[in-house]
Amino acid sequence: MKKDIIKQNMLPISMIAGAVMYLTYHYMPEPIHQAGPVLEHILAIVQPLLIFTMLFLTFCRIEPRELRPHKWHWWLLLIQGGSFTLLGLAIALLSRLHPAGLFECKVLIESAMLCLICPTATAAAVVTRKLGGDIPGVTTYTILINILTAILIPAIVPLIQPMGDMNFWDAFCRILAKVFPLLIMPCLAAWLVRYLFPAAHKLILSKPDLAFNIWAVSLSLAIAVTVKAIVHSTMPVYLMLLIALVSLLCCALQFALGHKVGGRFGEDDMKVTAGQALGQKNTVFAIWVGYTFMTPETSIVGGIYSIWHNLYNSWQLRRKENPV
Repeated sequence: MKKDIIKQNMLPISMIAGAVMYLTYHYMPEPIHQAGPVLEHILAIVQPLLIFTMLFLTFCRIEPRELRPHKWHWWLLLIQGGSFTLLGLAIALLSRLHPAGLFECKVLIESAMLCLICPTATAAAVVTRKLGGDIPGVTTYTILINILTAILIPAIVPLIQPMGDMNFWDAFCRILAKVFPLLIMPCLAAWLVRYLFPAAHKLILSKPDLAFNIWAVSLSLAIAVTVKAIVHSTMPVYLMLLIALVSLLCCALQFALGHKVGGRFGEDDMKVTAGQALGQKNTVFAIWVGYTFMTPETSIVGGIYSIWHNLYNSWQLRRKENPV
């Protein structure tokens, strides 16, 4: 019974564990904080390894021929790309009309832009599988939206924020270098195992919950990083609350639109798939884009968004396990 309760509440437990883990460290005696740089270095290694392993396990369950675009992919790409572009043009217009001032307004719009263009989370396939959705569909969309993101961010951001000496191609290559090693390499590794080591592939398939358990560990680390960013933020509390509200609205809107689009192309499984593809975000990437290309204050929106989408995923998983 206890095992079932833990399994049903894995995501909220992971989130609480991550928050408690960082807050415990934060309030420890000062000498212990000298280990901070070492812990950050370890985290910088462990997180990508967890994501790589999670994606590798996911790709092991996908036939190569299943990775193909569908009509609903183009609708979601239009929603993400179109909303990001329109908001970028809105900021550019506001900057011309009011060259001095409106800082808070710009930060909030940029925060919304990050929430909207942010690619699908690498863990989306893991959650989608637990919810009974289409794993190849959400994985294909993850690849497509990363390509679109790499094109749109360097094309639109210069309109609202100077990028220094970085031109379009510099930014494009920098984004690809950030996201594609953790997409392409697990895919190639999984296919090598599928065709060269069938016994190992069969063993991997016999562990259906392994990727989800790895995601739970990865989530606790991500929440710990989010809590750290909030604790050490120097921005006014009212602005942080407004950013939290923007991220909540963007999260609710994208899950709703994803469910709506998915419902036009199938039953409940497609609603789940399109909803996760549009709503579950690679928030680590959003944080990186915020402090690399946009107003630095916006970088916190990715961490806050991760709280919202994981709370919603927790509710979905709980409802899946205990239907009314």
